[in-house]
Amino acid sequence: MEVVKHIVMWNLRGQTEHEKRDAIAQLKAAFESLRGRIPGMRHLEVGVDSSRVDYACDVVLYTEFDSHHALQAYTNHPEHLRVKRELGDLRIARHQVDYHGEALQSE
Repeated sequence: MEVVKHIVMWNLRGQTEHEKRDAIAQLKAAFESLRGRIPGMRHLEVGVDSSRVDYACDVVLYTEFDSHHALQAYTNHPEHLRVKRELGDLRIARHQVDYHGEALQSE
């Protein structure tokens, strides 16, 4: 079954390793709280970089949606907007890719 895949990668604020870890944990918990709350979202996964190469992003969000319409609805969904408010300016860089592909799994 074809789905819309939405991938977002961020670099986060943090002067020290401890501050960076706290920021990552906050972002991870905030996005994981969306599981089961967004109509049309089939899968949500948050990954934390383990490579530690200087060009890597800190965190990646991988989601699958039933359709492009479901992805668009997610952008303005109250729960997604809540997460964006909670995270505020925690993110210092953001990269995004949306594409059509085969579903990996259903939740």
